[in-house]
Amino acid sequence: MTTVTGTTNATDEPAAPPQPPARRRTGGRARTALGFAAGAALLFGAAPLVLSDFRLALLAKYLCVAMVAVGIGIAWGRGGMLTLGQGVFFGLGGYAMAMHLKLADAGPGALPDFMQLYGQLDELPWWWRPFASPWFALPATVLLPMAVAFGLGSLVFRRRVRGAYFAILSQALAAAMVILLVGQQGTTGGTNGLTDIQGFFGYDLDDPVNQRTVYFLIAAALLALLAGARQLIRSRYGELLVAVRDGEERVRFLGYDPATVKVVAYVVAAGMAGMAGALFVPAVGIISPALIGIVPSIEFVIGVAVGGRATLLGPVLGAVAVAWARTALSERFPGTWTYLQGLLFVLVVAFLPGGLASLWALARNRRAEPDQPPRWRRVLPAGRGRTRTEVPAA
Repeated sequence: MTTVTGTTNATDEPAAPPQPPARRRTGGRARTALGFAAGAALLFGAAPLVLSDFRLALLAKYLCVAMVAVGIGIAWGRGGMLTLGQGVFFGLGGYAMAMHLKLADAGPGALPDFMQLYGQLDELPWWWRPFASPWFALPATVLLPMAVAFGLGSLVFRRRVRGAYFAILSQALAAAMVILLVGQQGTTGGTNGLTDIQGFFGYDLDDPVNQRTVYFLIAAALLALLAGARQLIRSRYGELLVAVRDGEERVRFLGYDPATVKVVAYVVAAGMAGMAGALFVPAVGIISPALIGIVPSIEFVIGVAVGGRATLLGPVLGAVAVAWARTALSERFPGTWTYLQGLLFVLVVAFLPGGLASLWALARNRRAEPDQPPRWRRVLPAGRGRTRTEVPAA
C-alpha cells in the first residue's frame, strides 16, 4: 500500500474569510469619530455657560480662523502646497457677506453709508448690485473664492510652479488684494473696510441672544468642515494627494495629472477660507484690508504649523492656540507681543516639528513601549573568542 503524505498546494487552499481585525479597525475609527463629535458638541455647547459675551465673541472669531486652518491643512499638510495668500479668499468671502449686509441695512435703492461718505456716488456700482440679493451673495461667499483659486491654480500648477515660488506668488496675490481694496475707497471702504455691521438677516447683532446664535452657527460650520475634510483625506483622492506631495513625477508616470489633483485641493481650501470670512463678519462686525493681507495670511500658516499640519485636528488646535496667544500677549505686552509670537513659532518648529498634535502620538508611543519587544540597534561583530552579539537599544 502506498501512503500519501500530505503536502497541500496553495491553489487547493480555501479562500481566506474576511479578517476581523480590519472590521475592528473600521469600527474603532467610527467610534472615535462619534466620540469626537459628541465631545466637541458638548464642549461648544458648554462654552456660552462659562464664558462672558465678550469672551464668547472672541471664541467665535478663533473658530473662524480654525476654519481657514482646516483648508490650509489639506493644501499644505496633505498636498505640500505652502500657500501664504489664504487671506485673499478669506477676504473675498468676508467682503461678499459684508456688502450684502450693508445693502440690506441701507434698504432698497439706497447706498451704504461709506459710499455716501467717501465715494460721492449717485448709484450703486454694477459689480455690487447682485450682492443685494441673498440668493446671490450667500453662494458667492464660497463660490467666488473657489473660482479665483481655480483660475490661479490652473495657471500656476500646470506650469509646474511649486515650493517657495508658489508661496511667494500667493503672498504677492495677498499684497495685490490689499492694494486694490485700499485704492478703491469709494466702493470698498478703503483702509477702514466695511464696518458697523449691526444686522444679520433681520436680527440685531447687538443682542446677546443673537450673538450666541452666530457662535453656534460658526461652531456647526467648523464641525461640518472637519467631517468633510476627514472624508476627503481618507478617500482615494486623499491618498492620491499625498502621493503627489511625496513624488509628483511618479504620480504623473502612473497616468494621473498632478496639476488637477493640486488644483482641487487648492479650490477646496479656498472655499473653506471664504466660508470662514463670511461667518467672521457677523461675529466681529467688520472686514478690512488689515484682516486679509500678508500678515494675517502668514499667521494662518503659523497656526497650522504650531498645531501640526499633517493631522486633521492639529491645524484647528494650533489656530485657536495662536489666536488666543495673540489676544493674551497683546493685552499684557502691547509693544512686544509680535516678537513673543515669533519666538513661540520658532520654538515649536525647532523642538516639536510635528506640532502640538504630535504630543498625543508621543504619549501614546510611550504607553505602548513596555508591551513592545526591544529595539535592536547596535551589532557587535564576531571576533576572536566571541560570537556575534546584538545589544538592545537604550
